[in-house]
Amino acid sequence: MAQQRTILVTGCSSGIGAHCARALKDDGWRVFATARRQEDIDRLAEDGIEAFYLDYREEDSIGALFDNVMERSGGTLDALFNNGAYAQPGAIEDVPTEALREQFEAGFFGWHTLTRLVIPVMRKAGHGRIVQCSSILGLVPMRWRGAYNAAKHALEGHSVTMRMELAGSGIHVSLIEPGPIESKFTTNALAYIEKYIDVEGSVHREDYAPELKRLRQGGIRSKHKLKPDAVYAKLKHALEHERPKPHYVITRPARIGIAMKRLLPARMLYDILQTR
Repeated sequence: MAQQRTILVTGCSSGIGAHCARALKDDGWRVFATARRQEDIDRLAEDGIEAFYLDYREEDSIGALFDNVMERSGGTLDALFNNGAYAQPGAIEDVPTEALREQFEAGFFGWHTLTRLVIPVMRKAGHGRIVQCSSILGLVPMRWRGAYNAAKHALEGHSVTMRMELAGSGIHVSLIEPGPIESKFTTNALAYIEKYIDVEGSVHREDYAPELKRLRQGGIRSKHKLKPDAVYAKLKHALEHERPKPHYVITRPARIGIAMKRLLPARMLYDILQTR
């Protein structure tokens, strides 16, 4: 009888992570999932998923999570899906360094720390899949999302390099780049703009007004916004296909953004994006 495949999925309190953790379990994987709030951890456990605390900004929690997973799995892990993150809104000049540092801890440095712990385990086994949940904003920028753009651009370069360096090891690295997906992403973004951005004292305060209104109404409403199962379909391919793709772009707006970047002169591209 084949041994049950194991995967660690982060950021499973809601949205993409929560859906993918449960879908993977239904597909026969042994899922180790993470969340920050105890109620979310308990909810995952009630569904039969082995759940643990993780905050990428806390290095001790990364080490503790890894040790717990290794103890439960007998020292093996077939796949890692780095997913947990948030977006810090605000014009670059309004984002304090503390906020930028926190954005990178949660969406880049913490991912690096966890991934470095996992790679030797996969090397020893001679196989593994590392899937990074990036964003279309890691490829095409958007105004008022400079901190998030920067973290995702860093993740793109980091992950593609890692993919090349791991060639021949049996470990495959893929990036998932969604556009708009239904989640609590907008709620979290609103909390961080209120935490760090001096809206009233900013020269951009008039530009922030419609942005804040959209966030308070649930974010961008688009007929192209997809449910998390669209991400799971790509994740499944990245985990199971013999030759997983380097990039999985999801949603029509994301595909249009990629096409524009390929076809248009840089100045024209940025002029168009500036109006959006």
